[in-house]
Amino acid sequence: MADVAPVWDRFAHWPRGRALVALALTLALLILSALAPIRAGEGDTAGPPSLTGKSDQANRPARDEDLALYDRVIERLQRGENYYDAVAIEHRRSHYPLNPGLAVRLPTLAVAEAWVPLPGQVAASILLLLGVLAAWWRRLDEEPGGKDVRMLGMAGVFVGCSILTFRYFFVLHELWAGGLLALAFGLHRPDRGKWLGAWIAAALALSIREHALPFVLLMGAFAAWHRRWKEAAAWAALVLIFVAALAWHLHIVAGLIRPDDAHGPSWITLRGLGGWLSMIVLSSNLRLLPHFIAGSLVVLMMLGWAGWRSSAGSFGTLLQLGYGLAFMIAGRGDNWYWGMVVAPSLFIGLAFLPHVVPSLWRAAFPSGAVQPRYTG
Repeated sequence: MADVAPVWDRFAHWPRGRALVALALTLALLILSALAPIRAGEGDTAGPPSLTGKSDQANRPARDEDLALYDRVIERLQRGENYYDAVAIEHRRSHYPLNPGLAVRLPTLAVAEAWVPLPGQVAASILLLLGVLAAWWRRLDEEPGGKDVRMLGMAGVFVGCSILTFRYFFVLHELWAGGLLALAFGLHRPDRGKWLGAWIAAALALSIREHALPFVLLMGAFAAWHRRWKEAAAWAALVLIFVAALAWHLHIVAGLIRPDDAHGPSWITLRGLGGWLSMIVLSSNLRLLPHFIAGSLVVLMMLGWAGWRSSAGSFGTLLQLGYGLAFMIAGRGDNWYWGMVVAPSLFIGLAFLPHVVPSLWRAAFPSGAVQPRYTG
């Protein structure tokens, strides 16, 4: 009797040659990821402060300087100061560049947190976490293979998104943008005509941090590829609105720059595998694990996503690979928090490992003449 492989298990019917290449590549990446340095800065392997908010090293401050800068900006806004005037003062005070203009964050989050007291921010973070959990509970129920791994998948969502409720990071734009993108991903079910909620959540993320733009572009590309022209037009419109808003933001920042202001260092750093792993590990709960384990888990999460043959699986794989490549090329060590933009949804890939790892192994080393067949 033939073995039965579910239709959503991508690796189950791969040719042996392709499976062998994928298996060899996975093993090589696991070894390299265990050896790759996980750094928040040059020569610094400690990463951001732990969940207790205490210093990881005796010579490290308990509050990261990037976070402290926006603490002070928010305090100035609460005293009635203009955002751009306040951010220029604090950038110069901390010896941070105003040039290029992208070094200055969009005003959305700082203005919102100046208006909303801390209890309201805590409530918003909890509501966002619950919203992400609810959205993915529904999406996993409706996607091929999702029901088979739904409990493990929800555990992955919770571990990935629970960082949203840690108030130490509330001033980080990437924290909220990443939570909103995880929500948008979970809400996006275009085969059922449900994409407006995802559009709204992604628009909110984009209004907070421009690093959400690749997600929006990929959403638009998927909609166009599947000939969902109305949805594709909506994503294109969002991109145009954002480009106009960003141009206005950069125009204002350009007017603040003085001749003696320093120009910021390049974000093109070519850190390779270590850059990607550092971004993901240090900006997620993986930072609590030994680095050789945490780095390997990132690779395994990617393998899980790649093995999920579904609309969500294809989108998630391309999303994580795209951001991973970007983090290999761009981002300094002190930009460790960039990974928060995509880390929350990456953890879902772990749920598929119990299925896709044996399938990949059997495809690479078949034990008999009869190959597994797909079932719908």
